[in-house]
Amino acid sequence: MNQEDRIAEQRHATNPLFNGRKLKLGTFCSNLSGGCTMSEAEGMLDCDWPSTARLAQMSDAMEFEALVPVGRWKGFGGNTDFNARGFECYTWAAGISALTKYASVFATSHVPTMHPVMAAKQAMTIDHISGGRFTLNIVTGWFTPEIEMFGAPLLDHDRRYDMAAEWITIIKRLWTEDAPFDHDGEFYRIRKGTMQPKPLQRPHPVVMCAGGSERGRAFTAKYADVGFTALEKHDLDSMRARVDAHRKYAWDENHRNIQVWTNAYIFQGETEKEARDYYQYCVFEKGDWPGVENLVSIMGINSQSFAPNLLAKLKEHFIAGWNGYPLIGTKDQIVDGLLTLSKAGFDGTLLSWPRYIDGMAEFQRVTYPLVRQAGLRD
Repeated sequence: MNQEDRIAEQRHATNPLFNGRKLKLGTFCSNLSGGCTMSEAEGMLDCDWPSTARLAQMSDAMEFEALVPVGRWKGFGGNTDFNARGFECYTWAAGISALTKYASVFATSHVPTMHPVMAAKQAMTIDHISGGRFTLNIVTGWFTPEIEMFGAPLLDHDRRYDMAAEWITIIKRLWTEDAPFDHDGEFYRIRKGTMQPKPLQRPHPVVMCAGGSERGRAFTAKYADVGFTALEKHDLDSMRARVDAHRKYAWDENHRNIQVWTNAYIFQGETEKEARDYYQYCVFEKGDWPGVENLVSIMGINSQSFAPNLLAKLKEHFIAGWNGYPLIGTKDQIVDGLLTLSKAGFDGTLLSWPRYIDGMAEFQRVTYPLVRQAGLRD
C-alpha cells in the first residue's frame, strides 16, 4: 500500500460513504418545510428542530450512510410556498452531527453565498464534531431570487462552474496545506491563507456535486468524490447507462473513481392500490401545481424543451418527491425498487416520504428488515 492509499484509508475508516454495502441509503431535504413533497396533504414535514432531529436519529438507528440537507433561502410560492421555512445547512449539519453516531452528515453549500475561507473552516469544525463524518455538497446556484438576496447577480451557467472550481481549489488547499499561501484568482484573492486544525478526514472531507449539465458532470468528475444525478428515465437499461457514463467520464478524463447516487421517494401501503390511491391524493388532489409551475419556470424548463406529456410527468415527479425515482407499492415492491437501483449500479440513493416522519418510521419497522434480507445492507 502506498502513502496515498494509507492517507485515503483514514477517511474510509470514519466516513460510512466508503463502506461495502451494495446500496447505501440516506435522507434528502429533511431540513426544510415540506421535505421533498409539494403538497397540501396533511402530515407534510414541518420545519422544527424536533422533527429534523428525529429523522436523523431514525436514520442513524438504521445506519443510513448519508443525511443530505437542501440549501434553500426562499420558497417557490404557489399554495404552500414549498421549502420556504428551513434550517441553514452548515449549522444544521453541526447540530445533527452532535446527535448522531454513524451517518455522514452533509452541508449543501451555494458557492456564491459563502467565502471559501469561511466554508473551509466551518466544514473542518463539523468534521471534528462528527468524528470525521462530514461531506461537503457543492451547488453553484440556479434560483435567481435566492442569489440576488446576497447582493450579486446570478452568473451565466459556465461561469458559475469557473467560480466553483476556484472556490473548491482554495478550500482543499486550506484543508491540506500547512504553509500559508497566497491566491490571486479571478473570483477570490487570498493573502497568507491558512487553517488549523486540519479536518479529521485525510486527505480531506468527502465532496459531492449534483451538476447535471455537461459542465456540471465535468466539474464533478474532476473535483468530487460523489456524483449525484437526477433520472430522466426509470427503466433499468437507461439508469445503468446513466451510471456507467458518469463513472467512465470520471475515469477517462481524470483517472478517478467516483460514486454515483440518486434520489427516490416512497409511497408505501398495505396494498399497491392503497399506495397508489395515496399517491393520487397527495399529487393530483392536494399537489401544489402553482408551486411546481414556478419551480420549473425558474429552472428554465418550458414546453418548448419538453413534449407536453413529458413536461407533465416531470412536474408530477417534482410534486411527489423532488423528481426522484418512484417507489410506490407494498413493502415488497419498495424492496424490489431498491434492488433495481442497485442493479443499475448506483452506490446509494437518498430517500424521502410524503409524511416524512410517519413514513420513515414505517419503513424502519416494516420494510428495512426486508431490505437487509435482500442483501442490500450487509
